[in-house]
Amino acid sequence: MASNDPSNPSAGPSPPPTSMPPPSPPTKGGMGMVVVAIVVVVILVLAGALTYYFVVAKPSSSPAALESAAFDDGQIVTFHYNGTNTWVCTPSIGQMLPGDPYVAAASKVTNCESGNASQNAEQQIPMYVLVPGFAGFSDYGISSLGASSHGFPEVNGTPLLTQCPAAGYPDSCPDRPADLYAASYAAYEKSTGYPNGIDGLPIGVLPSVAEDRLLNGNDTSPNVYWGTILVLVLDPNIFPAQSSPTCTKVSDSNLSNPTGNCLTSFSALKAATETCSSSVVGFNSAVKNPLWESLVASGTPKCAQVYIPGVDGAKGNLNTLNENEYIPYSVSVGAPSSFPS
Repeated sequence: MASNDPSNPSAGPSPPPTSMPPPSPPTKGGMGMVVVAIVVVVILVLAGALTYYFVVAKPSSSPAALESAAFDDGQIVTFHYNGTNTWVCTPSIGQMLPGDPYVAAASKVTNCESGNASQNAEQQIPMYVLVPGFAGFSDYGISSLGASSHGFPEVNGTPLLTQCPAAGYPDSCPDRPADLYAASYAAYEKSTGYPNGIDGLPIGVLPSVAEDRLLNGNDTSPNVYWGTILVLVLDPNIFPAQSSPTCTKVSDSNLSNPTGNCLTSFSALKAATETCSSSVVGFNSAVKNPLWESLVASGTPKCAQVYIPGVDGAKGNLNTLNENEYIPYSVSVGAPSSFPS
């Protein structure tokens, strides 16, 4: 398993100031439902964040392994990993959670954390991580929870191609930590009879999920650190295609333009935080999505197109980081040379 080595150098590129697993998929009998229950509670309990789930893949010699993609201003752009500077998670979980009894064990695997991000630990530019929450727990790359054989989520039995599949698959995106720690996750594991964690992971350590990425007007950039802001997308009508800045109507909506807030630009994200659509209710209730049901039970409006942990929609600062992860890439206009399939 690749891990977040606490000795990983924090020295990296010097970006301008801002103005934004692999654990093997669980295969033990009954473990998939435990993962479901735990992830639901993480969503409910974390006030500041949910796991972002960064995927791990050491870059190979193939060009595709050194590239990944994002959307920006209605177009697709390419992230280039330079192969030398690496991600950093700071402050360490020990610094952020000095009284936590599980941090010592977790820090042997990861220093990446969900829920206690520092807003100024590194100079960075915000990067929005779009997780297809409407796909439920297949986002986590676990076959027993409906993920495809390539680590993509599945919707109604069809793979949903994201720019990054979940952790532990050959086409996972480069240069990202495998796991992260959440204190509420540890508390829930202990309360449900798993005081030693699941499948060899220390208690409180989470695997990663599939995702797309979104930038805010940074379609070209030298190698800089990108900060992490998780966005759970609950409306399938506004989740972009993997390789083009387009969205497809999946579910009937009361909106005159169901795909109008297609998440290929920051302005669309801002609009989505202020928009309710009947498509959210219709789709998620039809598939009995436990992730959406849990968010609704905790107070999220049933028709909310997106949910950003720690940010109160239009009233919040959409540049508020909700992970302590910083990842260096340069950015250029245009799609990567290839995508996972």
